[in-house]
Amino acid sequence: MSDFSIRLARASDADAFFEIEDDAAGLLRSAPSLQGIPIPPTATADQHAKTIAKGRSLAALVEDKLVGFAASASAGRELHLHELSVLRAHQQRGIGATLLRALKIDARNSGFRAITLSTFRQIPWNAPFYERHGFVEVQNFEAHPHLQESLEDAVKLGIPAELRCAMIHFLD
Repeated sequence: MSDFSIRLARASDADAFFEIEDDAAGLLRSAPSLQGIPIPPTATADQHAKTIAKGRSLAALVEDKLVGFAASASAGRELHLHELSVLRAHQQRGIGATLLRALKIDARNSGFRAITLSTFRQIPWNAPFYERHGFVEVQNFEAHPHLQESLEDAVKLGIPAELRCAMIHFLD
């Protein structure tokens, strides 16, 4: 029996999304392999509110406290996962994996053909996590210009291109 629940995100969740993402980003800021590498900035509460308003984001709660989220929005016939974050104090409980499973179900039921994202290639809770959940690295960006743009934006921030990758999970 899980001690958390998942629901559709609400406008009032935006401030908590910011706090959760900032807390989880602390792991990236302290990762030895990323020392001296800029970390993408945490989305603001206003940016989260705009994503939530698109109706494709999920929230994870323990009792009544928000502890994680999946912020996503459509990119044509694909659902792009902008951020998946869980408070550090609540990690390693399956919350992130459950959010990802719920997002896949919702995306499939809504007619999306795939879920896409961009992430760090070698950080264990980034690309390797998504690989374990059926994502593969995108090699050809012709059909996925939003992914190419995301990777280019990371390079503009000063992140070496070889550290980032774009991934996709095709929905059956």
